[in-house]
Amino acid sequence: MELEEKPKYGEPRKYDPTFKGPIQNRGCTDIVCCILFILAILAYVAVGILAWSQGDPRKVIYPTDSRGQFCGQAGTPLENKRVLFYFNIMKCASPMVLLEFQCPTTQMCVEKCPDRFMTLVKAYTNKQDFDYYKNFCKEGLTKAMSIPEILKSGLCPAMLTPSRPFTRRCFPALGLKGGKITVGNNSQFDDGTGNMRDAKDLVDGVKNATVVIEARQVVMKIFEDYTQSWYWILIGLVIAMLTSLLFIVLLRFLAGIMVWVMIVMVILVIGYGIFHCYMEYADLKGEAGANVTLQDLGFQTDFSVYLQIRQTWLAFMIILAIVEVVIILLLIFLRKRILIAIALIKEASRAIGHVMSSLFYPLFTFVLLAMVIAYWAVTAVFLSTSNEPIYKVFNDTECAHSRMTCDPANFTRTPAKAECPDSECLFAFYGGETVYHKYLIGLQFYNVFLFFWCANFVTALGQMTLAGAFASYYWAFVKPDDMPAFPIFSSLGRSLRYHTGSLAFGSLILSIIQIIRVLLEYLDHKLKGAQNKFAKFVLCCLKCCFWCLEKFIKFLNRNAYIMVAIYGKNFCTSARDAFLLLMRNMIRVAVLDKVTDFLLFLGKLLIVGLVGIFAFFFFSGRVKAFEDTAPNLHYYWVPILTVVVGSYLIAHGFFSVYAMCVDTLFLCFLEDLERNDGSAERPYLMPESLRKVLNKKNKTQPAE
Repeated sequence: MELEEKPKYGEPRKYDPTFKGPIQNRGCTDIVCCILFILAILAYVAVGILAWSQGDPRKVIYPTDSRGQFCGQAGTPLENKRVLFYFNIMKCASPMVLLEFQCPTTQMCVEKCPDRFMTLVKAYTNKQDFDYYKNFCKEGLTKAMSIPEILKSGLCPAMLTPSRPFTRRCFPALGLKGGKITVGNNSQFDDGTGNMRDAKDLVDGVKNATVVIEARQVVMKIFEDYTQSWYWILIGLVIAMLTSLLFIVLLRFLAGIMVWVMIVMVILVIGYGIFHCYMEYADLKGEAGANVTLQDLGFQTDFSVYLQIRQTWLAFMIILAIVEVVIILLLIFLRKRILIAIALIKEASRAIGHVMSSLFYPLFTFVLLAMVIAYWAVTAVFLSTSNEPIYKVFNDTECAHSRMTCDPANFTRTPAKAECPDSECLFAFYGGETVYHKYLIGLQFYNVFLFFWCANFVTALGQMTLAGAFASYYWAFVKPDDMPAFPIFSSLGRSLRYHTGSLAFGSLILSIIQIIRVLLEYLDHKLKGAQNKFAKFVLCCLKCCFWCLEKFIKFLNRNAYIMVAIYGKNFCTSARDAFLLLMRNMIRVAVLDKVTDFLLFLGKLLIVGLVGIFAFFFFSGRVKAFEDTAPNLHYYWVPILTVVVGSYLIAHGFFSVYAMCVDTLFLCFLEDLERNDGSAERPYLMPESLRKVLNKKNKTQPAE
C-alpha cells in the first residue's frame, strides 16, 4: 500500500554524492516577477511624490474655519487664534452634521472662548461689552451698523455662552446643578432674540458637534499617556528583550531542561492568572455597580471602567481556564513526541551556535519593516489630506440652493444669495473634482496593496536568508569547516542576487489574498446593519475560507523559500517539491514539526506573560512599592498593552530565528532520510541525538 501511494506525492530524493548543501552555481529565478516588482516599487515612489506634492497634513492637525483657514497655524495671521468658535452651536444638532461632518453655522478662529453670557442687543448698548463682543465677530464690523444689519450680514453671533476649549474648539460649559443641566451655572439663557431657552437645548448640539472629535480626544489622552510613560515602556521592552535573549542562550546550552521549565512556567503563570481573576471577582462581590453586565455597559473609552465589573473578571477567568486545560491536554497526548521535538530544538541550538549572527538578523528585518510602515503611513496621510476645501450653501430657511457648492469669494453676487438672503457660503469638507481627486481612492488602494507586498517581501527575504544559512550548517559534513565563513551574508547575497523574483512572486500571492481579506472586512463593516442573513452567512464563509487560505499560503511559502535557498530553483518548482516532500512525510510533519512550533510558542507565551504581569502591577499601582514611581495616566492599559504587544513582537523576533532554524533542519532532515540509508556509502548527516530518538544509526561511522 505504501509503495502505491508514494508516486502520488512524487518520487523520493535519490542519493547524490556531489550534493553538499545549498547549490552555489545557480541562476536568476522568476525574472518576470522581479521586473514587475521593480516597476511596482517605482510606481509606488511616484505615488508617494505625488501625494507629498498635493497633500497637506495641517488639515488633520489644525481646526478649519468657515473660510478654510487653519486656526493656530504658525506664520499666519491666525497664529495666536488657536481655538475654533461656533456662532450658533445649537445648529450642530442638525442631522446633516452626521452626514457632512460640518455644523451649518459660521465658524471662526479666536484667541480664547467666551467666558460670559452676552447678547448682541445688550453688548451694543455698552462700549466695553461691545469691544469684548467684537472678538467673536468677523472683520468689517463697525459701530455705525445697526443690529439687524449686523445679524443679516452674518458678522456676529446673536449671543455668547460661557464655553471651554475642548480639542481646540469652543463648547458650552455645561454642568449639572440640582438635577438640572446648566451652562455657566444658569439653567436658562437668552438666545439673542429675546427668548429664554433651557440649557438642555445645547446638549444635542454639543453631542453632534463632538461626533467627529470624540475619537481624537481619546487619541490625545493616549498620546499624553505615552509621553508620561514612554521611559517605563522602553524599560519594559528592554526587560522583554533581555529575557528573550536569556531564554535563547539557555536553550543553546540546556535545551532539554529549558523546554520542561518553559512548560511548567507557562502552566504556573496561567494558573496565577486564573487565581488573580478569581480574587478580583470575589473582591467585587457586593460592590455598587459591580453586577452590571457588559452588554448593559456598552462601549466605554475609559477601559478601566470594565475592571470594576465582576463579569469582566469572570470572562478573563473562563478564557484562561480554557487555555490552561487545552495546553495540559496537548502536553498529555504529545508527551512522547515532545522528546523528538526537544532533540530537534537541541540541534537548532547547535546550528544557531555556529551561526550566532542569525540572532541579530531580526533587527535588520525590523528596520526594513519600520521603513515600509513609515512610508505607507506618511503616504496615506498625505493622500488623505490632498483634497481641496469644498464650500457649500447653508441657510436657516428653505432654499433651492441649499447644500450646493459655492465660492465664498463672489457668493454675495450669486443668484443663490439673491434668492436666499439668509444663506451663507461656508467651508463644508475637503474634496475635489479633478482627475487626481477622482482616482484618489485608487491611489489609496495601491498604497495599501504595495504596503502588503513590500512587508511580505521583507519577511520572505528574512526567511530565505536564514534558511540558506541553516541549510549550509546541516549539510556540512565537517562542522564548521565545510560552512561558509559568513553564512548569513552569503545567504542574503544569494537571495537578493538570484531570487528577488521568487521572493516577489511568493509575497505577491500572499498580498493578493490579504487584500481580499481586507475588502471582505470592509464589506462586513458596511453590511453590519443589513438584515439579509444569507448575505451575512456567505460573507462569513468567505472570510473563513480566505483566512484558512492565507495560513496555508504562508506555510507553503515558508517551505518553498527553504527549497529555493537550498536548490536555487524557481518559486513554483520549489513550492511543489516542498509540498510533495511534506506530503510524503505527512505524519512527521503533523506531529514533529508542529509540536516543535507549539513548544516555541509556549516560550513566547511565557515571556509575554511574565513581562505582562510585571507591567500590570507597575502601571496599575496595585503594588505599594510602585505607587510613587508609576506615572499618573488617563488609561493605564495603554502602556500595559504596548509592553505586552511589544514583548510578543520582540520574543517573536528572537524565536522566529529558532522556528526558521527548526523548519529548515526539519526539511533537511526529511531529505536526509530519503537521500541516505545509514550505510558507509550513504551515511545520515543528522546528529547522533536525533538518530537515537528515531532509532536510526549509521552502520559504519566515517572516519574524520
